[in-house]
Amino acid sequence: MILSVDESQALAPELVMVAGIILAIIVPNLGDARVRLPLTSMRVPILWGGRRFELTSDPRAPGVLSAIALAIACLLSGLAIESADGMSISGVIQVTGFSRFMTMVFTAALAITAIASIYRIPSTRLSPEDLIDPDDSVESSLMDNRRQVDLHILLLMVALGMSLMALSSDLFFLIVCLELASMASYVLVGFHKETEVGGEAGAKYFIVGSIASATGIYGMSLLYIWSGSLDFDTLAESWSSMGELEPLAGIGVGLMLVAFGFKVSAAPFHLAAPDAYSGTNAPIAGMLATASKAMGFVAMMRVLIGFAGPNDGVIAWGFALAILAVITMTWGNLAALSSENPKRMLAYSSVAHAGYMLAALAALGSGLADSDTQDMLQMAIVFHLAVLVLFKLGAFLVLTLIEIDGGGNKISDLHGLARRDPIIATSMFVFMLSLAGIPPLSGFLSKFLMINGLVTTTSGTGALDADGVIPWLQSVDPFFLLAIAIVLNSALSLFYYLRIGLVMFFEKPGSESPLSPALGLRVLVVVSMIFTVLFGMGPASQWLLTLIETAIASF
Repeated sequence: MILSVDESQALAPELVMVAGIILAIIVPNLGDARVRLPLTSMRVPILWGGRRFELTSDPRAPGVLSAIALAIACLLSGLAIESADGMSISGVIQVTGFSRFMTMVFTAALAITAIASIYRIPSTRLSPEDLIDPDDSVESSLMDNRRQVDLHILLLMVALGMSLMALSSDLFFLIVCLELASMASYVLVGFHKETEVGGEAGAKYFIVGSIASATGIYGMSLLYIWSGSLDFDTLAESWSSMGELEPLAGIGVGLMLVAFGFKVSAAPFHLAAPDAYSGTNAPIAGMLATASKAMGFVAMMRVLIGFAGPNDGVIAWGFALAILAVITMTWGNLAALSSENPKRMLAYSSVAHAGYMLAALAALGSGLADSDTQDMLQMAIVFHLAVLVLFKLGAFLVLTLIEIDGGGNKISDLHGLARRDPIIATSMFVFMLSLAGIPPLSGFLSKFLMINGLVTTTSGTGALDADGVIPWLQSVDPFFLLAIAIVLNSALSLFYYLRIGLVMFFEKPGSESPLSPALGLRVLVVVSMIFTVLFGMGPASQWLLTLIETAIASF
């Protein structure tokens, strides 16, 4: 397929990512060969041939390339949010403001992950006896580069898959892009080879993820048999024309929900998430908690709102999603209470946050919310996915600093952090408060929007109480109960979030040595902390909400 000039401009962020992948493959292999200019004695480098790796053997080179490519893609996506006009490309891609906003979120999270990985993932360290020829500098340089190259190519592939998934206007293309990102993330989870738990975490995540993917693909095939097409517009027409829920359509959407439930870490499909988060490196765990979760929710919204929206048949998934939301948020918070591994605790925290967003999604599909409330609920979900990149990924960046010094797997590693590094400890405490939903932080604003949307969802003849299916719900507003569930679970989560603050500020440190001086990581932590506060109140939060409102208008 040859892209036109307009299509190339519309897909500029994705083309930048492809260029980043190509450069990440080529640049580490460049040599120091030179060629003499004709009729002169001047020799200029051609960067190909000669002694390979001589100029680019620094293991940081692939990370710098991927971070730059992802940052450029993020910037281009942000600039295109308001100008995206819904251009359709090849019948499977539609460039809208919503897709561009989500691409900005994906690439921002992955750019931060790439920068953190430069510090966290060391170059391949080999003793002289492990080398075929200890005196061969080329072999040493190759081994020094290989690990970083593999890691950052995989990060760029994850970003590309997520971005194309957000652009999808066809269910088959959405699944293919989802799997491109998922397959690369499975390898990244198992990339922590220094410990046995790294490989085990990768294997568990791959097995459970493969089962979820197979389930989703089977659901997609049922939807194709039912509708005869996987184009979202055609599926929407078929869904809206149903007099009552047809078995193939209901089962197909249900199986898709199972697949997406794994992607967003919804209970009981979350079982591989705690092992994956605790077994992999902190930057990769942060990516799973932010970008990967956002990918799952975008895919879920494309299906449940994009074509299986409010209708008589919504009884099936609307009520199921409401129950799933309560189970997910409660299970996640209860499990986090007893976690002694901070990454595992944050994994269960991510499960709980998935429950909060599922509650808003259930209200969206109930058929009971008016248009303004629907916009508020959509805005709440997207806003929460965006600010998670700040405070959830920020928390994992703090754990990255601790991991560099050999810790990060026990709560005790955080003891006395305020004495060792007051700025980092303060930032971590702000992240914990935002996760708990304490005002005036951005985590509070996102929860407030969700709760407000649930409370203002009007009761009436809607999907959940239609025809007396659930008689007791006729006298109790189910979405008010969902709002109460979010408030109670947020209060419950305070116990383990505040525990982190207590051990950082009031326990004696196990080590008096300062944390790693990684400047780039420290800057990212402080910037994330600042924006966690700014996006919780004032002009900055209003600017972001306005941008999201513009984006969801094109959903």
